[in-house]
Amino acid sequence: MGVTVPRAARPGPRPLVPGGVLAVDAGNSKTDVALVAADGRVLGAARGGGFQPPLVGVRAAVDVVARIVEEAVAAAGLPAAAAGGADGGAPLVEHVSACLANADLPVEEEQLEAAVHARGWGCSTKVANDTFAILRAGVDEPRGVAVVCGAGINCVGMLPDGRTARFPAIGRISGDWGGGSGLAEEALWFAARAEDGRGGPTALATTLPAHFGLDSMYALIEALHLERIPGSRKYELTPVLFATSDAGDPVARSILDRQADEIVALAAVALGRLELLDEEADVVLGGGVMAARNPYLMDAVHERLTARAPKARAHVVTAAPVLGAALLGMDHVGAPAEAHAALRAHYA
Repeated sequence: MGVTVPRAARPGPRPLVPGGVLAVDAGNSKTDVALVAADGRVLGAARGGGFQPPLVGVRAAVDVVARIVEEAVAAAGLPAAAAGGADGGAPLVEHVSACLANADLPVEEEQLEAAVHARGWGCSTKVANDTFAILRAGVDEPRGVAVVCGAGINCVGMLPDGRTARFPAIGRISGDWGGGSGLAEEALWFAARAEDGRGGPTALATTLPAHFGLDSMYALIEALHLERIPGSRKYELTPVLFATSDAGDPVARSILDRQADEIVALAAVALGRLELLDEEADVVLGGGVMAARNPYLMDAVHERLTARAPKARAHVVTAAPVLGAALLGMDHVGAPAEAHAALRAHYA
């Protein structure tokens, strides 16, 4: 199942921003909102906290978005009342395009779409997983595949006719491996076994604890287990893994090889589902692991992707994901090419 079908136009008054789009890119750690006019001008924008319905519930998570919408409306110079149309007043925009973290399954998208649409911000609403925003930000038209390798890993693809490809991307139970979390865990596993003799040697046994000012893996294991070092800090070990690989450590490089295999497997399967394996198509790479552009990892990805999809064009996205959410909204309302260009120019 692809991105959810937009709801029917909301009856009642015309929107305050005719033909406009309210774009939302909501991740676990931050949420960006942009109010975009029909001609592609960004009228107002705001940033706020993360979107975490599994922790706080759907209503409270959408409340966080609502507060950021209010700030974007204020930045646009519109009256505060314009930030909510659920009371029967005029909607703010023609369409709401919300790309949300934790919308991993179609049923979750549908639930979140209903909750967002109920706020009355737009005549129509479409909710999609936030990976779609990264994909759309990195392509000139809604066509291609994106692999996001951040804290975790995910992949989506889309075609102009509305067909999509996607994966559940909810962890090991859905077959996922990699991202900053997976890389850190794997590096720790190899380093621990190297130090105690169960595994072969690797410089990771020295470089990982040294990052925290410790002299052994035993000391690092103890510190993590007793939470003297918060578990969240394990993400800091991905750059250490990169540096150890850059120094030539075979074990560190084997971990990055596995990550490259996973990235390309996702991309190739998505391209195949969309019948793009034998055509020129973009493969957009996003997330912190990809943004680091580690030479060994990037070379491994390009080499493997060329073998499986020779015509694919892989590149790291640099544009803000909220741009992608806004472009998806502009696609929905049928905005002209000039409006798309103006929107891109704003985020260039």
